[in-house]
Amino acid sequence: MKTFMANEQNIERKWYLVDAAGMPLGRIASQVATILKGKNKPTYTPHVDTGDFVIVINTDKMILTGKKLEQKYHFSHSQYMGGLKLTQYKTMMANKSDDVLYVAIKGMLPKNALGRKMLKKVRIYKDGEHNHEAQKPEVLNLQVKRYN
Repeated sequence: MKTFMANEQNIERKWYLVDAAGMPLGRIASQVATILKGKNKPTYTPHVDTGDFVIVINTDKMILTGKKLEQKYHFSHSQYMGGLKLTQYKTMMANKSDDVLYVAIKGMLPKNALGRKMLKKVRIYKDGEHNHEAQKPEVLNLQVKRYN
């Protein structure tokens, strides 16, 4: 019996729709990253991008548990002396909640060309509107406890 190795010719990709309302940031990010990698499929091959496309909506209703809104900071640096910029997650969730989820998913993917290719398959929207009806995404209920 030969071991199955996936390649670009025999990969079938689906589109999934995830509603992030009332769900914790890290739980959503880890499960979306698993789908982008393709680890939820029996045809998973580590060196091939076998993942599916994911559309995430309602990120402005996403939550952070505990005291993370006040205590957690996003760090960015301009690579110049004194170029460190700190942004509190409270302001990031109010202004750019889609970027917060994007950074969390990016951190959970491989740090190479394959990870960058996987990251292009996620679409994140702040509200409930998206323009991907033509792809006929199926609604995906993640295994996450909702805090409504």
